[in-house]
Amino acid sequence: MAARTPLYEEHLAAGGKMVEFAGWDMPVSYSGIREEHRAVREAVGLFDVSHMGEVAIRGPGALQAVQWLATNDASALSDGRAQYAVLCNEQGGAVDDIFVYRRGEGDFLIVVNAANRAKDVAWMRAHLRGDATLTDVSDDWALLAVQGPAAEATLQPLVPGADLAAIESRGFVRTAVAGVEGCMVARTGYTGEDGFEVFAPAEHARPLWGAILEAGQPHGILPCGLGARDTLRLEVRNALYGHELTDETSPLQAGVGFVVRLDKPGGFVGAEALRARKGNESHRIAGLLLDGKRIARDGMKVLHEGEEVGYVTSGTRSPSLDRSICLAYVRHDLVRPGTRLSVDVRGRIEGAEVVRGAFYQRT
Repeated sequence: MAARTPLYEEHLAAGGKMVEFAGWDMPVSYSGIREEHRAVREAVGLFDVSHMGEVAIRGPGALQAVQWLATNDASALSDGRAQYAVLCNEQGGAVDDIFVYRRGEGDFLIVVNAANRAKDVAWMRAHLRGDATLTDVSDDWALLAVQGPAAEATLQPLVPGADLAAIESRGFVRTAVAGVEGCMVARTGYTGEDGFEVFAPAEHARPLWGAILEAGQPHGILPCGLGARDTLRLEVRNALYGHELTDETSPLQAGVGFVVRLDKPGGFVGAEALRARKGNESHRIAGLLLDGKRIARDGMKVLHEGEEVGYVTSGTRSPSLDRSICLAYVRHDLVRPGTRLSVDVRGRIEGAEVVRGAFYQRT
């Protein structure tokens, strides 16, 4: 039986279309993917992402422990700051992509992907260094994402103890939200829009969900499911574990090399392998804009002059562009923007062009 977040009953009451995802019963949509997608781009959307895992690393050696586990440089974090990073295996492949939150000296919270929770916890425990303890605290937390241009206006009346406008990107504060104590409000997200992620004690998830929906009514808020979350992240080229990132693919070839600090003191798990792989990967991630309406799905072949040169990792019809888009691993010499390729979409050859950067950028 699939696991359920504390908000399962709320999803059913709101008409959520439930599917099994990463071992969880989750809403794929409520009113429709395109409508929910548009709400996030133009107004505000509310997501339940409580299926994500949380791991606490605490102790005098917590920073040393995080530095060894993750590719980014956590020593650059001050209290109340977060950063994106990757956990790598000894071969340089991605164990998972994560967010690291520094709550205080010797106190870090790491958010991991739902499907990888058990794997990540076991891997981190096996590689833990220094005077630190590691605790899986996933069941203690609910996680709600308030995303879109009206996210701040929606959430601010519920957070009288903090000035949300003063929170910079990837900053966070610990405060009460809608009267719920012990919350953490972070200016982070996965949609390409401004917004916040609210960490709250799991037992208070349902009243908090209701309070945010009520506060967002004047701003056109919609509850949003996994379908819109995927189209939103794909438009801005955010990697999804199991697609762009896997145990075999490295963060360098997946387009997230900006979180790999090969020169940080002490190194990290997989650093030596990544040094050897840097510049020598046979394939790299590329964004493709398709000529026609057919949708390229993961696993479909990418062709160049009839020769197979890669494969699609994620694809959709972009609601913002009304165009078919995809991410694909493509032979390294063919990822230059403007390169003409094609995709075999169920036996029909669809032309495509490599494009630079995100498919969509907010103004």
